Amino acid sequence: MKSLKALFGGDVRQFTMLFALIALLLFFQVATGGKVLTPSNMMNLINGNSYVLILAIGMVMVIVVGHIDLSVGSVAAVVGIIVALTIRDWGIPWWLGILIGIAVGLVIGLWQGWWVAYVGVPGFIATLAGMMFFRGLNQYIGKSNSVPVPEQIQWLGGGYLPEWGPNTGLNNSTLLLGIIAIAYVIWREFQLRRRAQRIGDQPNSALVVGMRVTVLVAVIVYVTYLYGTGRPGTSFPVPGVLLVLLIIGYHILTQRMALGRHIYAVGGNKAAAALSGVSTRRTYFFAMANMSVLAALAGIVFIGRSTSSGPFDGTNWELDAIAAVFIGGAAVSGGIGTVTGSIIGGLVMATLNNGLQLMGVGSDATQMIKGLVLLLAVAFDVYSKQQGKPSITGALIAALQRTKTSPEELAIVAANPEIEGQEAGLQTASSAGDTTHPKKDAPNGRNTTE
Repeated sequence: MKSLKALFGGDVRQFTMLFALIALLLFFQVATGGKVLTPSNMMNLINGNSYVLILAIGMVMVIVVGHIDLSVGSVAAVVGIIVALTIRDWGIPWWLGILIGIAVGLVIGLWQGWWVAYVGVPGFIATLAGMMFFRGLNQYIGKSNSVPVPEQIQWLGGGYLPEWGPNTGLNNSTLLLGIIAIAYVIWREFQLRRRAQRIGDQPNSALVVGMRVTVLVAVIVYVTYLYGTGRPGTSFPVPGVLLVLLIIGYHILTQRMALGRHIYAVGGNKAAAALSGVSTRRTYFFAMANMSVLAALAGIVFIGRSTSSGPFDGTNWELDAIAAVFIGGAAVSGGIGTVTGSIIGGLVMATLNNGLQLMGVGSDATQMIKGLVLLLAVAFDVYSKQQGKPSITGALIAALQRTKTSPEELAIVAANPEIEGQEAGLQTASSAGDTTHPKKDAPNGRNTTE
């Protein structure tokens, strides 16, 4: 496992789900007689599940801060019907309709975030109320009718990149994306080595770097070939491009920016994060508002894919998004989870759906299998903690007790628990660590959990 970490980075949960995804693809490829790893099926896999993967990106941040959002499906549905109706009845351009839909999602997110962050209503309750309210609002606004959307939105939700340039045997747009991805992999390795040398750390050996680049480039080449050799007029799907941009953007936000560190700090230990100067209210507010914006985007993508908005759009979407996050390695207690892991978890669920459908398995058995997969994924997380895997809370408490860490340094440990875990092999946090209370005699003279 250490060799795998050196080769790819990450943690054991993400490795397990990544290997599970590869195993599922290979299994269904054999079981279906080669129907899975085909250009048309892989395009359908992305087009048909992009909305769930978009939801998973936002849901992982909500779960990391210790909340959950049950309203995403209803929010997506109400935004979808508003976008469809405003374009049809008001005669506005399609792009303005999209902006209106995103704005509606933002307003809903601000509303729900206010209840959670500033009133103190648990996210589960606030969004349960939102799920019921916005489901009814969707049916009230649309009068339980289906409303078609224009071709431009259909292209956004289910279209393909255009063909251009000379005949290369591949779709040139897809080929260009593959070349950009390969260039990024090589550039990133160069940057990682420079960074390690600059801070005096030992960079990975040339053999490890070479193996990593070779594996990643081989995967990119295969994916490029797969999506670039479909039937004429197809290529890498437009929703897939949108999804890649979101993954990159939110990976940077959660792993490289202060706001992302605050999300993990609050989820790991709210009291410690507050003592270090992190505004827990603003963090909760952002997580909930951002989730509704992404739900609005997912709703727009879905109505483009289905060519119309209907009264039953968004049903049970929240369950698929939550399952993707937990299967991708997020902790039930909060504080742990990544955008990449959630996407892997979503792809595992999508592959299960797709493969079982190609095998002719009924929807009843498919739901049972998906439920068992979710249960096993969470059980694995619980087992890892019972075996003494480092946790964020344990890292915080150990850092405070052993080194008298300052509040500013504590925030860094909260955002990067692996630092303490690697140094001391910390055991799972004791219950005492989770019951740390804020002090009234903080320097600012007020309760610091606010």
